[in-house]
Amino acid sequence: MLPQFNSCRHLNLTLALLKPDITQMPYSLEQVRQLILKQGFIAIRSNIIPKMSRSQAEDFYKEHNSRFFYNRLVTYMSSGSVHAHVLALPSNSATGTNAITTWRTLMGPTKVMKTRYNEPETIRGLFGLSDTRNCSHGSDSLETAKREINFFFPNFDVIAFSGSLEEEKLLQKYGDNMLKLDHVHFVHYL
Repeated sequence: MLPQFNSCRHLNLTLALLKPDITQMPYSLEQVRQLILKQGFIAIRSNIIPKMSRSQAEDFYKEHNSRFFYNRLVTYMSSGSVHAHVLALPSNSATGTNAITTWRTLMGPTKVMKTRYNEPETIRGLFGLSDTRNCSHGSDSLETAKREINFFFPNFDVIAFSGSLEEEKLLQKYGDNMLKLDHVHFVHYL
């Protein structure tokens, strides 16, 4: 049963990345997808990147280039397939529901060992291997979400999507519980 969203007028969007440690494990990947659906997310767009190049990973994580973990992170992200998803939730000002915070809560904290004990039902608590190999990434703000979505989906215009006929139809079908999911490509369609 999907959560009920009354008086929702727009979809909140976020970028969700599933990293190489989870994409290499089909059973675990399917469990993560089920957790995403159970939270009521709409998969607007999906893109499977068979292998990110090192330069793509460096560009995506450029704000971390002075951090001690940068080389380890970009090496890891360019080691296997990455699944990028534009996830959406209907906005609900009454409850403060939005896609960014809901996705980040579902992922759990970055520190995997602590997360296993403190938040074991999160994606990182269930499947994370280390602080770098922590299964997932999520945008931390609206501006970051726009930039990150554009990075993986250059032909998807976040601004144009807001208020579009596609958004309106997705909201209507979501409210009527009539959205269909393409399980192979992990994307909802009308």
